Amino acid sequence: MAAVVYFSSASNNTARFVEHCAFDSAGIHTARIPLRATDEPLQINEPFVLICPTYGGGDATKAVPVQVKRFLNDPANRRWIRGIIASGNTNFGEAYAAAGPIIARKCHVPLMYRFELMGTGSDVRAVREGLIKFFTHATEPTQPQDRP
Repeated sequence: MAAVVYFSSASNNTARFVEHCAFDSAGIHTARIPLRATDEPLQINEPFVLICPTYGGGDATKAVPVQVKRFLNDPANRRWIRGIIASGNTNFGEAYAAAGPIIARKCHVPLMYRFELMGTGSDVRAVREGLIKFFTHATEPTQPQDRP
């Protein structure tokens, strides 16, 4: 089995992108990282690719949302990550989609794709087709790595 785990703020940009990808119809289930710390934490027990927006308004030190850090700091979750896809805003300049390279480096996984805000139809197709191909080659769990 394979999953796409994503975080989406109250704007729901990332949630809409994931919805447009229609992963469920391809046998890839989706799970959303909770927005509030008081929500039940998400636990994943299968290979997943993370789709994460970039926060911080151009400040790369604040690029990874705290909810994503909390999720990945759980070794039981972190061992299953296989890749990262990041969204961002090109107005952030060099910090565009900066959460992607940060998570990729910390978790030792590939940065697979970047898209702006809610993505375009081309982004949706590329991510959907790319993840379908990718998950046909998913591997066994890895050992927990450094924390983001």
